[in-house]
Amino acid sequence: MTRSYQKLNEEKVFKDPVHRYIHVRDRLIWDLIGTPEFQRLRRIRQLGTTFLTFHGAEHSRFGHSLGVYEIARRVIDIFKYRNHWDDSETMIALCAALLHDVGHGPFSHSFEKVFGTNHEEYTQKIILGNTEIHRLLEQQGQGFAEKVADVIGKTYPNRLVVSLISSQIDADRMDYLLRDAYFTGVSYGHFDMERIWRVMRTQDDQIVFKLSGMHAVEDYIMSRYQMYWQVYFHPVTRSAEVILTQILHRAKVLYQEGFHFKYAPHPLIKIFEGKMTLQDYLKLDESVILYFFQAWQEEEDAILSDLCFRFMNRRLFKYVEFTPSLIGSKDRLVEAFRDAGIDPDYYLEVDSSSNSPYDLYRPGEEGERQPIQLLMPDGTLHELSQESDVVGSITGMRRTDCKLYYPKDRILDLPEHSPYRKTIQDILGI
Repeated sequence: MTRSYQKLNEEKVFKDPVHRYIHVRDRLIWDLIGTPEFQRLRRIRQLGTTFLTFHGAEHSRFGHSLGVYEIARRVIDIFKYRNHWDDSETMIALCAALLHDVGHGPFSHSFEKVFGTNHEEYTQKIILGNTEIHRLLEQQGQGFAEKVADVIGKTYPNRLVVSLISSQIDADRMDYLLRDAYFTGVSYGHFDMERIWRVMRTQDDQIVFKLSGMHAVEDYIMSRYQMYWQVYFHPVTRSAEVILTQILHRAKVLYQEGFHFKYAPHPLIKIFEGKMTLQDYLKLDESVILYFFQAWQEEEDAILSDLCFRFMNRRLFKYVEFTPSLIGSKDRLVEAFRDAGIDPDYYLEVDSSSNSPYDLYRPGEEGERQPIQLLMPDGTLHELSQESDVVGSITGMRRTDCKLYYPKDRILDLPEHSPYRKTIQDILGI
């Protein structure tokens, strides 16, 4: 029997630059939005350090999470209209869509890289732990919070619900492509979402697409590919991420060595010590991190001070392509940096970005996703790349980009006749 969830006396709406309006009709969704754990997402940027490349990219994970909820709500309404949806799954799916990013830390992926955290695991901890979100979810019935967490963890038994939140065309990806394109001012991420919705169908417990909508799906895949290489993997953004990562790493090393900070990073001490609780994690956001970056410009440690100055004032590292010849000269370059008094552990970094625009399902692979299926006129399913020449040509293709980041200004500040300067310049070609 379908459970009845409490409705608001009056629908609430959020004005949104991507979806125009985001509609909230359920008391539970409205209350979840108001929790401290969800409001914290206002203080975490959707695109991390990308604001240093595209100045408009100041949008938060709060807005994105609302957008994912709205897309999921609209798609569910379409499925209900076609009698392709079990209404007992609606509130679980909507809660999972809304809360799917609630576990992100400040500067998300850079933070995870240094401290070994995982935002999906923290999302589940927030849903299941001692939080306001958990209390609200459990008011809906014992085990409700666990069901929502299972959707996030992709272990929920109904694959249709999971694929709505996490698949090759899901509510998460559709929102972030459109939202990130809007706020960065680029045209790459635009695709015909309304058309994709119109050709969506359900079959065999999964979302499929009518053959007549194949070109809209192709457009979506190519938009995603362009966004990754023109925005998400932009080399300037990656330079900022390198510096951000080095700051956090340096602060952790200094703390472990007993360094006396002028501005002690009390909110980070538990994570430095590997003893961070869920409540410690929830106290961290980008305003906290940026406060310390601003303050640490005055620290006595020259490396920490310099890196923080670079990040706060956008004095980023330059980069060169990490070619095979440069790989062969890496040891010489490291030695020249050390001889010149420039610590290569913090000022010489190789960064690699890799992305596959579309790939088939490969069991056991990290981040595995089901392939996109087309519904043929005779009712059979064909995997997308079998029918699309465009997608077929890129299936399995993985583009990798490697760059070497370094502080060009520090090199040019070396004495003009310094042998180390000449060695570094010769190797880097500057």
